[in-house]
Amino acid sequence: MLNQCFIFANLGEDPRTFYNAEGLAVTSFNVAFQTSHKKKDPNWIRVTCFSKLAEIAAQYLHKGARVCICGSLDQNKWTTENGETRNTFQILAHDIQFIKTDGRGFKEGETKEEVPF
Repeated sequence: MLNQCFIFANLGEDPRTFYNAEGLAVTSFNVAFQTSHKKKDPNWIRVTCFSKLAEIAAQYLHKGARVCICGSLDQNKWTTENGETRNTFQILAHDIQFIKTDGRGFKEGETKEEVPF
């Protein structure tokens, strides 16, 4: 079964990065997007990326950047202390394309076309 989604969104926060026990970079951030039927309030979803993509996202992305994210939709389920079942969705990013950034992380003369995505 194919699980692939594309989303055009704005970062709502600067990316946060950590390295897991195997030394693999993991970067996550929230993005805001709008649906055609809900013009006023944005929807939010968490994006997580790994390895080299995580390192690049941490270096070049920032709050307010506009991106196109390609990834797979992932659902997390858990049970609270009160026995209630909760769930949330996130996108596990496979590719991120810059649409608009403020240039943070770019070297002198480097353009978004030169970023190794």
